[in-house]
Amino acid sequence: QVQLVESGGGLVQPGGSLRLSCVASGSTSRINVMGWYRQAPGKERELVATTRSDGSTNYADSVMGRFTISRDNAKNTVDLQMNRLKPEDTDVYYCHVDRVVGWVAYDYWGQGTQVTVSS
Repeated sequence: QVQLVESGGGLVQPGGSLRLSCVASGSTSRINVMGWYRQAPGKERELVATTRSDGSTNYADSVMGRFTISRDNAKNTVDLQMNRLKPEDTDVYYCHVDRVVGWVAYDYWGQGTQVTVSS
C-alpha cells in the first residue's frame, strides 16, 4: 500500500511558473517509476513526465524544455517544476508511482491537484 499526497497546484498567468510536489508513504520499497500525468475535461489522462529510480527521465513533447521532473529517493518524493506555462496546460495533475514485487507491478495514484493557467 502506497499513499500519494500532492500539493502545489493553483492559478497562474500565462508564462508563469508552478512547482508540484508529491510525497509517497506506506510501502515505499521497490518503487520504480514516479511521474506526473494530467487530464482535462473530456480528455483522456496523458503522461506529462516520468522518472525512474536510476534518475532517467521521460517527457511529453508538449512540455519538453518547459517542465522538469525530479525525485528524492531517500524522501520518497517527486516534484514537477513547470515554467512558461500556457493556457493549454490547464488540467488536473496526478502523481503516479509503480511498485514492483516479483512479477507483479502495482500502480498508485494521487488525488489530483488543479492547475489553471489564465489571464
